[in-house]
Order: sequence, then structure tokens, then C-alpha cells
Amino acid sequence: MPAAAPTLISSLSEGEGLVFGCDYNPEQWDRSVWPEDIRLMREAGVGLVAINIFGWSTINPGEGRWDFSGLDEIIAQLHAAGIRVDLGTGTASPPPWLTTTHPEILPEGIDGTVFHQGGRQAYCPSSPVFRAYAAEVTRRVVERYGSHPAVTLWHVSNELGCHNALCYCETSAGAFRTWLRDRYADDIAALNTAWGTSFWSQRYGSFDEVQVPAQVLSLRNPGQVLDFQRFSSDEQLALYRAEAEIIRAHSDIPVTTNFMVTAHIRALDYWSWTADMDLVANDHYLDRRIANPRQELSFAADLTRGLAGGDPWLLMETSTSAVNWQPVNLAKAPGELTRNVASHVARGADGICFFQWRASTQGAEKYHSALLPHAGTDSDLWRGTVELGRMLESLGEVAGTRVVADAAVLFSWENWWAVENEGRPSEEVRYLDQVHAAHTALADAGIVADIVRPGSDLDDYRLIVVPALHLVRDEEAAVIARAVERGATVLVTFYSGIVDAEDRVRTGGYPGAFRQLLGIRSEEFAPLVPGQSVALSDGSTASVWSERLRTTDAEAIASFVDGPSAGHPAITRRAQGAGEAWYLATQPSPEAYRALVARLADAAGIAAAPGAGPDVDVVRRVGADAAYRFVINHGADPVEVAATGTELLTGSAATGIITVPAGAVRIIKEDV
Repeated sequence: MPAAAPTLISSLSEGEGLVFGCDYNPEQWDRSVWPEDIRLMREAGVGLVAINIFGWSTINPGEGRWDFSGLDEIIAQLHAAGIRVDLGTGTASPPPWLTTTHPEILPEGIDGTVFHQGGRQAYCPSSPVFRAYAAEVTRRVVERYGSHPAVTLWHVSNELGCHNALCYCETSAGAFRTWLRDRYADDIAALNTAWGTSFWSQRYGSFDEVQVPAQVLSLRNPGQVLDFQRFSSDEQLALYRAEAEIIRAHSDIPVTTNFMVTAHIRALDYWSWTADMDLVANDHYLDRRIANPRQELSFAADLTRGLAGGDPWLLMETSTSAVNWQPVNLAKAPGELTRNVASHVARGADGICFFQWRASTQGAEKYHSALLPHAGTDSDLWRGTVELGRMLESLGEVAGTRVVADAAVLFSWENWWAVENEGRPSEEVRYLDQVHAAHTALADAGIVADIVRPGSDLDDYRLIVVPALHLVRDEEAAVIARAVERGATVLVTFYSGIVDAEDRVRTGGYPGAFRQLLGIRSEEFAPLVPGQSVALSDGSTASVWSERLRTTDAEAIASFVDGPSAGHPAITRRAQGAGEAWYLATQPSPEAYRALVARLADAAGIAAAPGAGPDVDVVRRVGADAAYRFVINHGADPVEVAATGTELLTGSAATGIITVPAGAVRIIKEDV
């Protein structure tokens, strides 16, 4: 990375500890409101404010017209109050005058629908017209404020690709063809080989014949779809790079953008973005549409830490309570906000920022919660904001410390695309479900895991879980095999190793790339229908998947008792070098999964965190002189946890055992 994240994040708080911040949209309010907002920000302890995120139509209200008076004034007021500024380039959404003048920049959906102005991100990512106007806005903003003492961070656009990641217009098609020429060295024969275009008479004679994989009468070519997903992620990154380059030419202030590491966004391969970030920042909101939003939060935080290379990171956006974009937008329960914030900090966040400061009274997000609610300051919500500021202040010394993990879970956005593209063996196999199941099993067993990219160095890990790594390169599989040789325990789960980077099936038997390492050979998938469960010989039950495999030189630990693969191994183990390679050919129940990874962790010499369990998170951050044990009780009953040191939130001494009340958080500073 261009600079060390701990140094950068500490600069955002001027060395005062953790960052407490928010988005602020002063253009939504009369200027007479601004001084009161700033006074209340200081009362709450807010130290970093993101502004001009959606300011394009305010600072550039028409072609060639510029008005920075409001931005000048609010930056001056924030600076006078000692509040630092995360300054947006303002390019997140084009203004109506631009889409009216240049309707050709509007994005197009898979079915040919043109998406019009009226929401946000109403632009094609590949549009040279949009890029030129966005570059001009960025240049104007950075030239004006690039050396302003209030500005401590540059914020490129906002949630790039949230709505317009996949555009199917002719401009995108032309850019896709250019991208393909580069990827395949201008060799159309190489593209035909990669995509298997001899199937269904799809062979191309030139790159000019290639289109985007828009809506068709049948299944689409999977190689074409996968490359389009790669291209689309790269186009969004190109938008970021173009603005960042302009900023860096005029300012030495750090540059970032807000990732969306969350359950419902899969279009961007953030592993390929991290080298361009001066620090890693993420937006995360509880997704009540999934089965376990709390565990998804923990996974997202661990993955964001992985993107940051283990360094502390910044939570750029979250909510104090309800959001506005889910079918039912639930308010957070008492204590839930504290537990959410503690979970992010425990897993590496050195800053917590919220969308937004003052709840809007108009617009699409008027029912989204905020630090200052519609009810005003005479409300429990506001008192909670002030208490949150005190909590983050009390945890200041945690800043700069790191999470240390002995276990790892491999994760890949590219694999996510491949697993869930069309024509697969079972739509019940959803990649993120498999990754979440593995991560949850580890967490419930008291094992903290890093989330790492396939192909990354695995030397620091004693237990490595590889869930549904369907698409894997030879070199990535070799890294996993070397980890086993040197003594690691590896658990590979079903639907792994099946295809190469071109989505080509590896022949000779499943699981392809891992067949030799695991000492097994599977001839046929036998997925289960929704709601179906099968019994295993160890007394557990499983669902979703089975397969008809046999061992070559592995040991069968458990077998299918019934179902379409009755009599075949379900869990296998093979010793290799100094380590062990395990295979899981089905989706075990949560209890069985937890027991399995606990067994493997124990055998690998990894001690479970005392007191951790399905309702209790225990995570440690470690610094040079102290360690901090976070205990987050999500359950309805108090728990006792072994701890010695000082509890930071209450100031009380921990002398061996502490009691953590139901729904409470305790953070113990331990001497090291």
C-alpha cells in the first residue's frame, strides 16, 4: 500500500485514538442550521465529517457554471471547530443538466432498458463523456481544496458500482472489446479457446463480432459472462484511478473510496483494488434479509481486514439504527448498536463513521437513521449518539493494534461469480452461504480467522478452510498443497477445484485441482433438493449436497447413511507431509460444522478463545505493550469469561473472571 494504514488512520483523529465520524450533506439544509449542527457534532465527539459526496449539482449547477461558496463556508466552519474533513470529489451521481445534454451517458440494463436520471449513479462506467466531466469536477475540487488544512482524506465518488456495475450499452460493448483484445493479446483464437465457443456455434471471427452478454433466449456462454464480470470490476476501478490520479497531482492528502464488503454486493473484485487505496474503507449495514446478519457483520469486518493486509481499516458508513432499503427496516434493539460497533473495532476497525449526521426530511433516504434523528436531541437516539462518542473515546488506546489469527478462510469474488453463474448443478449452492457457514463454524468454536485471497501466502496459518473454491488456478492450488506439506491442517469443502480460470472443467474426476492432495476421486455430483437432509455415520445430519466419491489414499471419517450417495464417504482425511488435508462432501448442520472445525483446530494446536460460543464473540487485538480482549455477548443470559486486566468501558479491574451481562460488551486491557 502507498502508506501504512495505522499512520493514516491515526492522522484522521490527529493521534487522539479511534475515529468517530459521519457523512454530512449541508446542501440539504439552510445555512442557518450549520452552526447548530457543528456545535452538536462537537458535543457528540464527532471528529471527521465526509462532505461533498453528492455535491456535483450544487457546486456545478450548469454547463460551465461553478459555485463553491457553500462548500467554502462549511469547510471553514468545520475547520474552525476542529473537525477534520473527508472531502468527496462530488462525482457519485451526475446532475440532471448533464444527463439531459448527454443522454448517451445513461446506463443500460441486461434487457436493453435505459436507466434514466432520478436516482443515483445514472451513468455508464465506460462512458468517455461521463469520465471527462467527472475529471473536470475532480480537478476543480482538488485545485481549490488540495492544501486546505481541514482536509485530511480524499473520498473518490461513492460506493462505486453499487447500482451501475454491469452496463450493457454499446459504449460498454466497445470498451469490453478493447479489454478483451488486451486480455487475449489481440488473438481471437485465444478468446475462442478460453470461452469454448465451438459449443452452440459461437466461434468468433474477429473481436468486432463480440457483444456484451446481454439477455438471450437461452443460457449464456459462461466464459463470456465471467470475463464481462471481470471487465466490469476493472471499469469501476478505472473510474477510481482516473480521479485518484488527478487528486495526487495536486495534493499529498491520502486518497480512498468506500468499498461495499457486504452480503448483497458482489460485482467488484476488491482484491484487485487494494493496491490503489491509501487506506481501506468499507460501508456496512446489517442485512436483515439473511439468516444471520450478526455473523455476516463479523465476516465482512474480517474480510475488510484481509483487504487491508491486516492493518487497521476505516468503517466509512454504517447506521445507528434502521436503514430504508430493505422490505422491513427494523430498528436496532437496545444495546445492538454498541455490539455492532464493538464487533467492527474488535476485528480491526480504527474508525467508525455513520450515514449520516442529520436525518433527511426529503429524498429517498429520509427514513434512514442518523446520528441526529428526526426526533432531535430530546431523544434516546441522540443520547445514544453521545454515549457512543464516549465509548469510542474510551477505546482510543486500541488504535493501531492488530488482530492476530492462526486460522484462515479463503475467499474470492471471481469464484463467487463462477459459482453462481448460469447452468450450475444446484442453485441451492450459493457461494456466500458456504463461506459464511465456514466462518460461523470457526467463530462459534472460538477461532478467529483471517479472510485471505487464493494464492496468498499461508505460512502464518495452522488451520485453513477452503469453502466451495470452484474456480481455482494451478498455482493457487499449489499454495494450499504446500501449506499442508509444511504442517497446516486444510479443510476443503464440496464444489471446490472443479474449473480453472477460464471456467473449464478439470477432467479426470472431481474435485479436480485438489484430487491428489485430498486422496479422493468423485465421479458424479448428487445434490440434494431443498429441504432434504441426509444422515451421516457419525450421527450428524447434512443438507444441500452429496456426491459419489471414493478414497484413493485417504481415510473415510464419516459416510452417507442415506440419500443419493448412501455408502459413499462424506468426510475424509489424508496425511500429507507434516499436515493433513480434509474433505467435506456435504453441508453439515451448524452444530456438526462447529464440532468438526473445533476438532481440526485442536489437532492443529489452536486454542479456542475461552468463553466464546454461538452467542459470544471473543476477539483479541494485540499491540507492542498491551492486548485487548473484546467480549461481545449477543445472548439473553450473562456469561462468565476468564480475564485479567482493566475493563476499559467501566474502568473496573478484571481479576480472573468477569461477568458479561446479556447483550453487553466488555473490553479488557491485558498486560503482555
